Amino acid sequence: MTDNREMIEQLRAVFFEEAEDGLAIMETGLLRLDEGVRDPELINSIFRAAHSIKGGSGTFGFSDLIDFTHCIETLLDRMRSSTHPIDSETISVLLHSVDHLRVLLVGAMNDEPTEEGLTAEVQAELEALLGPTTASAGKAAEAPSSSTPGQLCRFKIRFEPGRDLMRTGNDPVLILRELGTLGPVRVVAGLDALPRLDGLEAESFYLSFQIELETEAPLEVVEDVFGWVEDEARIEIEREPIESAAAPAPTSHPAPISAPAPTPVAAASTPASAQDRPAGPKPSAASTGPKSPDAGSIRVGIEKIDALINLVGELVITQSMLGQIEKTFDMTKLERLRDGLSELERNTRQLQESVMRIRMLPIRFVFSRFPRMVRDLSQRLDKQVKLTLSGEGTELDKTVMEKIGDPLVHLVRNALDHGLESPDVRREAGKSPEGHLEINAYHQGGSIVIEVRDDGRGLNEQKIYQRGVERGLIDAQDKPPTERILDLIFHAGFSTADQVSDVSGRGVGLDVVRRNIRELGGHIEVTSSLGIGTTFTIRLPLTLAILDGQLVRVGKQTFIVPLVSIVETLEMDTKLVSAVAGRAEVYRLRDEYIPIVRLYDLFGIKDAQTQLADGLLMVMEGAGQRAGILVDDLLDQQQVVIKSLESNFRQVQGISGATILGDGTVALILDTAGLINFASRRAFKSKGASEEHLAWS
Repeated sequence: MTDNREMIEQLRAVFFEEAEDGLAIMETGLLRLDEGVRDPELINSIFRAAHSIKGGSGTFGFSDLIDFTHCIETLLDRMRSSTHPIDSETISVLLHSVDHLRVLLVGAMNDEPTEEGLTAEVQAELEALLGPTTASAGKAAEAPSSSTPGQLCRFKIRFEPGRDLMRTGNDPVLILRELGTLGPVRVVAGLDALPRLDGLEAESFYLSFQIELETEAPLEVVEDVFGWVEDEARIEIEREPIESAAAPAPTSHPAPISAPAPTPVAAASTPASAQDRPAGPKPSAASTGPKSPDAGSIRVGIEKIDALINLVGELVITQSMLGQIEKTFDMTKLERLRDGLSELERNTRQLQESVMRIRMLPIRFVFSRFPRMVRDLSQRLDKQVKLTLSGEGTELDKTVMEKIGDPLVHLVRNALDHGLESPDVRREAGKSPEGHLEINAYHQGGSIVIEVRDDGRGLNEQKIYQRGVERGLIDAQDKPPTERILDLIFHAGFSTADQVSDVSGRGVGLDVVRRNIRELGGHIEVTSSLGIGTTFTIRLPLTLAILDGQLVRVGKQTFIVPLVSIVETLEMDTKLVSAVAGRAEVYRLRDEYIPIVRLYDLFGIKDAQTQLADGLLMVMEGAGQRAGILVDDLLDQQQVVIKSLESNFRQVQGISGATILGDGTVALILDTAGLINFASRRAFKSKGASEEHLAWS
């Protein structure tokens, strides 16, 4: 019995996963319809997704999902038969229905009832579009052969599952059990296709079924029992009304197979018939209580699994070879030992890269939320917006992708509310009434770059400067460069909005966006032209787990610098060193001035080289800026596994994490973006340098 429950729970998990995919198909398809695409196959794909959700709901007895999805299905069926117009109102109601389907699915997943009033409200919107007839009346009109609730009928069903039905996770036994909950049922198994024992394939299905069912349930409910497998089986259903309860019993057949007793999988039914049937047994204690989607799971392509299996095989061979050498080792086998260790290192590196590729997912999983969000917000703000997504196949680490979603949502909302103008304002400015918002992702070096670009009003540099002076962030006598002025918008509570809306404008958010991105080891910068538009550029590491690093020594301390950020390392000519405002130091490198960061001073290291001529300057680049760090010596290059300092100790400015070296010592990993930002601010800021230095110490 335990195995049966486990199998049902596994099938439920598959259903919820496929239902979420179906909702994504429905939402994407509806948004394309809203853009004016009128491809019949597009409507068919939306209809099929809804029908699959309804069929799966019937298998597990989620009656509220069945009834609600049937209304959606009816409306979609009229749209694909051109008896209902495809207009903005209809699409808005269907999108609202998709949202509510998601709520119903979460409730079913957690075994928690959904508020009936909310379902009735959304269903009323659907029925209003369907016309004066109710959903049930519509069913009767469209299917005159349907039985009416309360009328006893005999259904003769021919059910021939496809050969591959079991491979897709379906089980005909569950369907027979479901039919058994509707009324008395007799099943005869057809063995004609059953091969000899030596020709059996374990995952293939060879049986067919002749079924007779007596029930008061209407035809639609019987059909819904087979809804999940209708594309993978041949199904024929005939209905015969039974005039009275004294009607003769069904004709007997040889070797009948009685349907098993009902299990915790409830019947697929209408509310009326559900009231007349006794409730099935309650789920076990293990299956009760709130459940949530498995956020820790990840879908992996079979080719990635195959690569891992091959590498594990290579590791086993190498381990066996090394084990044989160890048993009979002498100096004549030293060369074989070296070859074996090299092979082990190569296999380990390939295994590591393969495992990392498993965690890499396309960023389309983040981008998929924006078409719907842009549509809803643009209607709410009464703006015309065209969204362009590019680079959706760009892959990044699952952990990074999960944490970048919220910052991107905030940037998109800001662009819609503050960046893009209303159609009238755009016309007056000589622009198209339709604003353009572009989100682009691509790889650059060892990082992923995400750009959020709009062609709106742009940032008012003068207004930002004045607000910065008012808040005391800059001195009225200072004339900082444009990038430093625009950087002020990332300060907590900073806003130039004249009006506060419920979308944005309270000065809360961009500081959180920057903090979240920095926690990922990334950097955000903004460029803007007044009247032309604004671009936010985010640079993130591909993964948070492993990086290629250069080990450097400062005194007796070892630090690690990410290789992707190193431009060059050189011995300094002290004649090319200058001081800015008597505080910050810069080094002139080929007509470019590079701010210098003395790591020993920043981290309070007492035994380091303090003379510039005795050390090395490592030039780092990030976010379009450069800075140099003073180090004593260069050590090895190696891949390191990043460990979070914040979760094990506390956050340290200028440090992005730590790792354990081969000798067991701990080395700190430098935060390249943070150090460059610190050096730039220190070089260009003429006041308050000591306070800023204190914050980094």
